[in-house]
Amino acid sequence: MNTQAQPSFASRISIALSALFRALSDADYAARLRDIDLVAAAAPVSAPVSAPLAAPAPAPAPAPVTVPAPVTLRVATPDAALQLLALFQREARLIDFTQENLSAYSDADIGAAARVVHEGCSKVLREHFTIDAVRSEAEGSRVVLEAGFDASAVRLTGNVVGSAPFRGTLSHRGWRASEVRLPKLAEAHDASILAAAEVEL
Repeated sequence: MNTQAQPSFASRISIALSALFRALSDADYAARLRDIDLVAAAAPVSAPVSAPLAAPAPAPAPAPVTVPAPVTLRVATPDAALQLLALFQREARLIDFTQENLSAYSDADIGAAARVVHEGCSKVLREHFTIDAVRSEAEGSRVVLEAGFDASAVRLTGNVVGSAPFRGTLSHRGWRASEVRLPKLAEAHDASILAAAEVEL
């Protein structure tokens, strides 16, 4: 392989003019130039040999993209919620309590009324629901949430960074309704009537 530096453009002009004038004055030189040109034209043109390029490093495989499943929304029928409100009103006067303006009452009066509401609401929950704790550990204990934990049953609070496993303190055990026992409604029952108006005769 010829490793000599290629002549510059100015040098090539000088070489070409010199060869032109010499070919005009020397027939043997002109014949040699013709033979060189014919051989060069007949020879296959080969690309200049260069040092082999290093194979490119394989591109890292793209991380798999997790496409969340589409969320299907379901329409919640209000009848069960209205029925529950009616039960709280019947047993605990909950709606009466929340609709009352409490600014005119003393803390002692409000506390006495709250006790009645509390007892009535507890009765409704005991009779119509079975309620269990989501977590069995005592509140204040340290817990570990492994990867794949149920995010709908456990809510992370505080400084949430990184990925599972998470280690933290159980601040609330959570509640889960494991059974619901609401009474059946008659077909013609108007569930929007939470408490019938009362007329004393």
